[in-house]
Amino acid sequence: MNSRTGKGVSGLRTSKQARVGQYLALFAYLVFLTFPFLWLVSTAFKPPRELGILHPTWIPKDPTLANFRQAFDEQPLPDAALNSLVAALGAAVIAVLIATPMAFVMARHRTRLAKAATGWVVVSQAFPFVLVIIPLFLVLKNLRLINSVPGLVMVYVVWALPFALWMLVGYVRALPTELEEAAAVDGAGKVRTLVSITAPLLAPGIAATALFAFISAWNEFFFALVLLKTPEKQTLPVVLTHFLGAEGVADLGPLAAAAFLATLPSLVVFAVIQKRITSGMLAGAVKS
Repeated sequence: MNSRTGKGVSGLRTSKQARVGQYLALFAYLVFLTFPFLWLVSTAFKPPRELGILHPTWIPKDPTLANFRQAFDEQPLPDAALNSLVAALGAAVIAVLIATPMAFVMARHRTRLAKAATGWVVVSQAFPFVLVIIPLFLVLKNLRLINSVPGLVMVYVVWALPFALWMLVGYVRALPTELEEAAAVDGAGKVRTLVSITAPLLAPGIAATALFAFISAWNEFFFALVLLKTPEKQTLPVVLTHFLGAEGVADLGPLAAAAFLATLPSLVVFAVIQKRITSGMLAGAVKS
């Protein structure tokens, strides 16, 4: 065996080992992500006597729906889910509508102002919630939007917009400029080019951005806790805390059942939009 053959075999072994290591790391990451959800599902269907045993099992020995009935009886879960849905959908739609034209301008006109705006978008993601809650509270108070779902939607849009803008700028820069130049030669203006040419090509990016904004708003807790006071206007993450007793003791069965139901919309939205993202990428890859 000559030196070239030896190097080739060694490189092939190294490549296989690296691939095996990647698969093992991916498997460990998937286990890390799925373990809490599977345990949550198992707990949601367990009767009280199985929740307190010393050696719990994954599969309930006597599965029951009593935890779900108790959860709906104790807390207004449908109203809270509706509030969360309105806030999440509103934030996702508004954030995408605002971020798409802004991303187009920032990506195609690389001026100093656009670069400064991009830098500010990245820096703003490092701001903690506590730093911005007081200014937002004062603004909403002056607008008389405290303790209202529209006010919460406004806050979610403000919080999701920087990252949504940053995502869409990357998608716009990846698009070829020749299509926009051809549209300009045909007499199309900037708005028509954005609506007819750029936006359809950005469909996977817009879907991913909307998914991010939706899930962020659906799972958000701190802003909803501070801004919403009356129980009928609270969102699901806030209502879930009501299953904790005065001394911090959790009503584990109903809490797990309610938390399981709260995770389902995010999973469904992700599954639906993921298909659209994949199909859009594949369609873009085969176009000439």
